[in-house]
Amino acid sequence: ASKLSYEECRSLRIEENKKRMEALNLPLLSQALRNSSPKPSPSKKLKPRTMEKQVVVVRRSGRVASKPTPVYKEVCHFFFFSPQNPHCIFKRRDLSNRVYASDDARAEATEKAEKLLAGLEPDYPNFVKPMLQSHVTGGFWLGLQREFCRRNLPKHDVVITLIDEDGDEYPTVYLPRKTGLSGGWKGFAVAHKLVDGDALVFQLIRPTVFKV
Repeated sequence: ASKLSYEECRSLRIEENKKRMEALNLPLLSQALRNSSPKPSPSKKLKPRTMEKQVVVVRRSGRVASKPTPVYKEVCHFFFFSPQNPHCIFKRRDLSNRVYASDDARAEATEKAEKLLAGLEPDYPNFVKPMLQSHVTGGFWLGLQREFCRRNLPKHDVVITLIDEDGDEYPTVYLPRKTGLSGGWKGFAVAHKLVDGDALVFQLIRPTVFKV
């Protein structure tokens, strides 16, 4: 009997709700919303902005009015910061003026160096080293042949002297951990106007002396 009374109450409540929804026209409103589609908003047409350029004569001081007009060239400088030391600012080098050697010129220089190497005394260790941009214009760091360094050069930091064809001496710092020449190499490269593609012959005439 309790079940029947509950079902009867439920059906009565449903009927009352339907009558209330019909009185408020909710079914018609929901159907109208379902059938209607949103209208697309009109796109705004933006007119391109035009800039007028005018040539304006710069007023100059009377002191320099008779002199030629200076030409100002825009020069870009690039700076970057060190993550290890945020207070240290480095200026990046301008590499736009670099001149790169062609493959033929590089091969010709290396071939000449190897011919010169073949005529040297075999008693002294030697090798040919072609020049790259990083050797002569960039960081001025000269990496040497790892196997040659392991066999012939000291195992600790030491000053190695470079002697050119004129007998002039150039002290350089040799770092065995990196198997290359650091401090002092820039002076040698600049003094001899070395460029990308050149080839040098290194002959170890003493434990810390190269004839170049």
